[in-house]
Amino acid sequence: MTLTADLTGQRILVTGASSEGFGAHFARLLAKSGAHVIVTARRLPALEALVEEIRSTGGSAEAIRMDVADLASVREGMAAAGAIDTCINNAGVAVTKRALDQTEDDYDFVMGINLKGAWNVATEAARGMRERGGGNIINTASITGFQTAAGTGPYAVSKAGVLHMTRQLAMELARFNIRVNALAPGYFLADINRDQLSGEAGEPLRKRIAMRRYGELPDLDGPLLLLASDASRFMTGSILTVDGGHLVHSL
Repeated sequence: MTLTADLTGQRILVTGASSEGFGAHFARLLAKSGAHVIVTARRLPALEALVEEIRSTGGSAEAIRMDVADLASVREGMAAAGAIDTCINNAGVAVTKRALDQTEDDYDFVMGINLKGAWNVATEAARGMRERGGGNIINTASITGFQTAAGTGPYAVSKAGVLHMTRQLAMELARFNIRVNALAPGYFLADINRDQLSGEAGEPLRKRIAMRRYGELPDLDGPLLLLASDASRFMTGSILTVDGGHLVHSL
């Protein structure tokens, strides 16, 4: 089943869209729903290929290089994007090691993109939205922001920060008619974790998911379209968990 919403006329910016994970999938879905999609990441050739694909199926898209960890790059990218109605704050990375094996560089790399980068994008997007009378920000968090998981140290810490950043910005930005919500996916097969989850190594984790399977990208379509559309016009500060019952599964 393919879900869509009427997002005709909406200009939506998606960060972290260069890999075959959430960002590229979100961009395709939003374009199919009628939005003009502005895809951003550090790797411009991958973005240009995605834009070409979207345009070939009748969608509207453009690519802008943006390094979310670099505030100057974010400001330059936002200026190039122009007016946006919705910002999908999705860029993220992970370094999978036990806590005592994580280096300072590992920590700075993950936190720089996942938390500092998310803050940079959200606040710069919000400045433009405030001037235009409102907007919509959707952050990509994770269930690891709620629950510990071995080997995910800096990633989990960064996503816990994204969860509270969502609530904090929702409170402060509501007066400007800016909504801020988040998706908290469970374990999905994507570029960022495919090696970790595939094969026998991922089997014990799969068994801890109540629905006994990993998420597939279309499982996020309904929650994303809810938050991206006027169907969520009275929602802000909300976290939508999409995890197959992982967080509620008993030990």
